[in-house]
Amino acid sequence: MHRRGFVTLACCLWLAGCSGSALLPAPDLPTTPVILDETAAAAAISRYRASHGLGPVTVDPSLIRAASFQAQSNAKAGHLSHEVGGTFDARLARAGFGGRYAAENLSAGSTTFDEVLRRWQNSPEHNRNMLMPQVRRIGVARVDAPGTRYKRYWALILTSP
Repeated sequence: MHRRGFVTLACCLWLAGCSGSALLPAPDLPTTPVILDETAAAAAISRYRASHGLGPVTVDPSLIRAASFQAQSNAKAGHLSHEVGGTFDARLARAGFGGRYAAENLSAGSTTFDEVLRRWQNSPEHNRNMLMPQVRRIGVARVDAPGTRYKRYWALILTSP
């Protein structure tokens, strides 16, 4: 009887391994949204864009909500992924944008907006997103998850009008 119980348990564990993560819930770590000065963030991005001969950006409340959703999704998962909250196109459509020009920058670990902005400027792909000539609107958010490796999760969404 003892052996049969062990074999049953071993088979269940083996089957659970075959089924992927269906039996194991995705991490849902405690998070705290951080209140940012989005206007100051837009001004900093606009100054950077101006130094490259590009027009300014303005804050869009719908994009702030979309960025907050993605930062929160990443913080709850404890890692960075552009897909963790759904596809970028689907999230953008939910925010009311279907713009031809749109991009998303994610980051984790930075304590301040200035720090994350420097990281994005030093990353060729993220920098290219911030310097898209067609971009005019942004939403930015940070969500903290103290129990995770990175502690702080950032999302920046940029779109054309």
